[in-house]
Amino acid sequence: MALRMKDTPPDPADMSADPQQLVDDLVRLLTVSRTGDETFTGGQQKDGFGRVFGGQVIAQALQAAQATVNDEKVAHSLHAYFLRGGEEGLSIDYATAADFEGRSFANRRVVASQNGKPILNLTASFQKPEDGMAHQDSVMPEVAPPEELKSDMEMRRYYADKQDMPDASRKLMLRPRPIEMRTIDRLHWMNSEPKEPRAHTWFRTAAPLPDDAVLHRAIIAYASDYTLLGTSALPHGLSWMRGEIVGASLDHAMWFHREARADEWLLYATDAPWSGSGRGYNRGRIYDRAGNLVASVAQEGMMRKRKKELA
Repeated sequence: MALRMKDTPPDPADMSADPQQLVDDLVRLLTVSRTGDETFTGGQQKDGFGRVFGGQVIAQALQAAQATVNDEKVAHSLHAYFLRGGEEGLSIDYATAADFEGRSFANRRVVASQNGKPILNLTASFQKPEDGMAHQDSVMPEVAPPEELKSDMEMRRYYADKQDMPDASRKLMLRPRPIEMRTIDRLHWMNSEPKEPRAHTWFRTAAPLPDDAVLHRAIIAYASDYTLLGTSALPHGLSWMRGEIVGASLDHAMWFHREARADEWLLYATDAPWSGSGRGYNRGRIYDRAGNLVASVAQEGMMRKRKKELA
């Protein structure tokens, strides 16, 4: 989701960048607390500012849904709509409803709210694992392995020093993250020339995670909101970080095809088949190192060229 600057963001130089601490904070962030039979509360990002990251709301809503389903069934898909931008500094309430409970499948509906106003609706479907016919049509793209690529933070420092961007955007860009990323292509904040709407990025948590498949699934959902909407900006040579675009996620759909660890390298291949009418449509495929398709993602977002302010 787009960042709306409300407060002065903290300087990244003042933040702890210990990888394990960053990941521990992420685990705490995505661990929702039960407040009733069907209600939960999600915590706040440490030192958060502006709008809540969309991936956080998706992951917390998924965690709330997962907490209401027995261990026999696992999430295989989610569909969410962003209604309003959540604000940092406020907890998020999650109300769940069990719309269906079958022998093999179950469905949960979640409404995320702040101050009594809904900010996201999410529906998740669960299935009891079973054997079945299997195929994989998509082939993992042939790209450089993560060991041969520069770290995301190294690239961010390089481009932040080269480009003219608002101070708040620069601080957000250089903020330490619990998700380590290594990019093969130039993302929107690296590039000011129109290019093909495709990108490939390796990601994993910056430190090991507990052996909890439910948590790994939530963190993959969290990370799936990174880089996705920016893919539809690539053909236009514009960037949110340079203050050239106003944007926000409108929806987010995800299908989990197989179990994967979020603390091991996963390849996120994104493309944007279309943009127009103030919106951009984006797709993503997530692969493990063996080339197995782990998850598929789709998202549409509002994307408008920022109007120049009159002097």
